Amino acid sequence: MKPKSFLYEQRDGIGTITLNRPERLNAITFEVYHELTDFIAQLRDEKDMRVVVITGAGRAFCSGGDVRDIIGALTGRDAEGLLEFTRLTCELITNMRALPKPIIASLNGTVAGAGACIALASDIRIAAEEAKIAFIFVKVGLAGTDMGATYLLPRVVGLAKATELLMTGDFVEAGEAGRIGLYNRVVPREQLEGATREFAEKLARGPSLGIAKTKEMLNREMHMGFDSALEAEAVAQALCMQTPDFKEAHAAFLEKRPAKFE
Repeated sequence: MKPKSFLYEQRDGIGTITLNRPERLNAITFEVYHELTDFIAQLRDEKDMRVVVITGAGRAFCSGGDVRDIIGALTGRDAEGLLEFTRLTCELITNMRALPKPIIASLNGTVAGAGACIALASDIRIAAEEAKIAFIFVKVGLAGTDMGATYLLPRVVGLAKATELLMTGDFVEAGEAGRIGLYNRVVPREQLEGATREFAEKLARGPSLGIAKTKEMLNREMHMGFDSALEAEAVAQALCMQTPDFKEAHAAFLEKRPAKFE
């Protein structure tokens, strides 16, 4: 797979997507939206790829929708055309959450608007100290409810903080984003690539079905009552107990060696 609007490299079970418009702070165009949405759906069938990393080239992760390519064009669309676009942006988030492989957002710099939503929809966020983040939609006269933000953000940072971030659109520095749980790790910029690689390799060594089931259940149980969630977990865990990975973990424990998951 060779995308045209961004870079992709696959090595040692880790696939890295790099948004590659550094001169525009990796602002997203219509082409990027379409190709990235389809590309992530295709990654579901990449059997040799166990972890996805999304990052940006240059000094920004992603500054949101491109003002020239997208924002200006949207002002000339009718209601049907606008809904077609907003559904496209939501399809990208749907595909990210539905991907059974974990996604790590490696945040190399500014994270804003749609970029913040892509980071939020990722499973893990590792950020450079310069990677401030903002859900800037109200700053451009829109609602904070965009690309899953009002669904996911309260579940990550709590309702009170999510309300503040979405209603003000203000930037949050990386250290604060780490403190409130929006970022999993904050590291010096020169350590970002290594820290991301280390975390990705750790996940890649893990049981792929077990990790996929973990992500699936985190998604599904958002909609369940407690009793239904417990039953769903029982079924999922019983399924994982039937895999070679479960037997391998037991053998590795007895033999005092690291497990080699299939």
